[in-house]
Amino acid sequence: MAGMDGDTKIQPAADRMALAARRPITLIGLMGAGKSSIGKRLAARLGLPFVDADDEIETAAGMTIADIFERFGEAHFRDGERRVIARLIDGRPKVIATGGGAFMDAQTRELILSRTLAVWLDADIVTLVERVRRRGHRPLLKGKDAGEVLRALAAVRAPVYALAPIRVASKPGPHHETVDAIIAALAAANADANAGEQP
Repeated sequence: MAGMDGDTKIQPAADRMALAARRPITLIGLMGAGKSSIGKRLAARLGLPFVDADDEIETAAGMTIADIFERFGEAHFRDGERRVIARLIDGRPKVIATGGGAFMDAQTRELILSRTLAVWLDADIVTLVERVRRRGHRPLLKGKDAGEVLRALAAVRAPVYALAPIRVASKPGPHHETVDAIIAALAAANADANAGEQP
């Protein structure tokens, strides 16, 4: 009987995971929201490949994002970012972490919304500042106060990020709690999409 009880508990979770992994997933949000670190854990839980758009951009360009910004400017970077994300969104289920500004580009945003399930990882400014201080490679923060920059970015970007169909709070503490929340939201969204496709 214990084995049967265990099976009844495992099956719904397995179904939920399979449902959550049905479509490509794109993580959006401000720098420090946890798109890469949470994305890796999410992909591992769902058994999907993980790709970081920023890493792919650096590989394609043969230089760091900071160097691209410094040498060519943000407009050049956004153009390359758009092309890389278009290549990554190939229809196969995977988890894609994007840079904080990627979703602000209208063409990139349309591609993400039409061909993937977008998840906005939303974190408060205090959490974001704490996280970005651990890494010193953020071009938009160079020589500036992180809190001021992030508050200004949030004011502009939050209304656009809100176009994503899923919004999950990225809180301080164990990432597995955020991953659990994302999986539940993905499964629900895909279940609703499947229901809408039924004749």
